[in-house]
Amino acid sequence: MSDIQNDPFADIRPYHDHEVQAAIGRLIADQEFIAAILHYRFPHLAGSFGWLLAPAVKFFLKRKWAKLRSIEQVQLQVAAFMERMLKTSTTAMTFSGIEHLKPGQAYLFISNHRDIAMDPALVNWCLHKHGFNTVRIAIGDNLLRKACATELMKLNKSFIVKRGAKGPREMLKNLSQLSAYIRHSLDEQQSIWIAQKEGRAKDGNDETDPAILKMFYMEGKKRGDSFADYMRHLNIVPVCLSYELDPCDQDKARELSHKQQHGNYQKGEFEDIDAIIKGIVGFKGRVHVAFAKPLTDIPADADALAAMIDQQIWQNYKLFPVNYLAAGDSAKADAAQQASWQQRLDALPPESQPFLTQMYAAPVLKQHAQAAERPVANA
Repeated sequence: MSDIQNDPFADIRPYHDHEVQAAIGRLIADQEFIAAILHYRFPHLAGSFGWLLAPAVKFFLKRKWAKLRSIEQVQLQVAAFMERMLKTSTTAMTFSGIEHLKPGQAYLFISNHRDIAMDPALVNWCLHKHGFNTVRIAIGDNLLRKACATELMKLNKSFIVKRGAKGPREMLKNLSQLSAYIRHSLDEQQSIWIAQKEGRAKDGNDETDPAILKMFYMEGKKRGDSFADYMRHLNIVPVCLSYELDPCDQDKARELSHKQQHGNYQKGEFEDIDAIIKGIVGFKGRVHVAFAKPLTDIPADADALAAMIDQQIWQNYKLFPVNYLAAGDSAKADAAQQASWQQRLDALPPESQPFLTQMYAAPVLKQHAQAAERPVANA
């Protein structure tokens, strides 16, 4: 009770520096965490020899993490991992729009959402490489069912979005706390990353949920600010992440197909964790991160602002040959790329293939629709 009284965000905020060592100690002592490392690092040995390998893993982690005393030191370890991971899982990592950002200024980055872990990680990577502070990351509590997942995320500047409210009053309380924390972070000059809607855009349709924007404004409403004035103060920057290939694309297509056939889809216990790992280590081809200009001409309502963010995200999407192929345009792809796309389709059952096609075609169709809506200049 005293923690919440002294710190109204204690149950959702990331760890502070003085909490790092205790969190690391809990991680190393967590049997599920050690078992997960063994499962993914030594899949052929974890079962029979896990009891033998576990002490060695714990000893290694204690030595590796013994000197970590701050969140910045933790993030430098993450940065070193990202460097190695990008070399093995991408063929090119590019960016645009970083010149729109000012050092020392806090921003509310609202991005499309294709990958659970990599979306905020890539935004952080671009900011870190260009001398900016990293962001605090919004993460749903549905991904934190395991204690070790909570420890890891809170060590990496993640804050919790509570989604399991039992009633309207609890939901309102949770959203109000979240809105206040986002403003508190920005006032502390700590930038925020949040997805444009709850859950990944498995069908490739990147659209901002106005409810998220209304949540941001809850704190502004308390202060008596107008919607436009308050949202302008948040320094909103739309961000578009473009992956040439999605390591989880076939899983997403199968899930959407199952939903269409059966009306629902029940995730397995470790499905989210598997998706996180596959998204991190899986091959992504070329990746592009595009930062739009901070929004200054803010409309008076959430629906109009959501449409403005969508427009920025769609026009900044970097299209690859696979996107054109999925949209039915083979002129922008060579024979090898066409064959690779066909192999990707053939790896799925026929009923799932249209969902894979839709996923990759969506950015092309969105850009075409935007171009058609633009007024033609008078000759």
